[in-house]
Amino acid sequence: MFYNILANRTFIFILFLINLAGSVYGYIWYGYQLEQTEPIFLLFVPDSPTASLFFTIFLLIMYFGKQAPYIGALAMVTLFKYGIWAVVMNFLTLIVEGSLHWTGYMLIISHGAMAIQGLLYAPYYQMKIRHLAVAAVWTVHNDIIDYVFEQMPIYGPLMEFISPIGYFTFWLSMASIGIAYVLAVRPRLKKTYL
Repeated sequence: MFYNILANRTFIFILFLINLAGSVYGYIWYGYQLEQTEPIFLLFVPDSPTASLFFTIFLLIMYFGKQAPYIGALAMVTLFKYGIWAVVMNFLTLIVEGSLHWTGYMLIISHGAMAIQGLLYAPYYQMKIRHLAVAAVWTVHNDIIDYVFEQMPIYGPLMEFISPIGYFTFWLSMASIGIAYVLAVRPRLKKTYL
């Protein structure tokens, strides 16, 4: 019954609108950093809004009864990764600063929801190894852009911890790829060989 709700066209459309609005807000939130970003890095700077944009596109395609496994793979991996990442960074900001602006709490809730919705739609991604491989390359490449070329999101009080944050982010990427494999790819492999 729960998965019937997730596949309901009205529910999909509402979720599409929510994610579209969140993506637009996210790109606006990154505006200051994007103004200072070299053009070659622009695609890889707004991490969370791009993740939610992948999911928005996936929902639109699903709404029309079509499949987009590459978009689904990118959505699942990046939604979970950047959802969890933002939750952790905002909690770290709270620890370091001793307080958090209301927008920080909003980001915790919204990004937590991002991570959860990415997992909930696992049965619908129609993902195979090749789709996950493309998402994995995108995700690790984005880590390199962020932490080798220093294009990561700006969290003022956390910038002095950039090396351990980069290390954490790499392993979060690995965990996100692994979770996508376990929840979306492996079940399809089992069906193939049964």
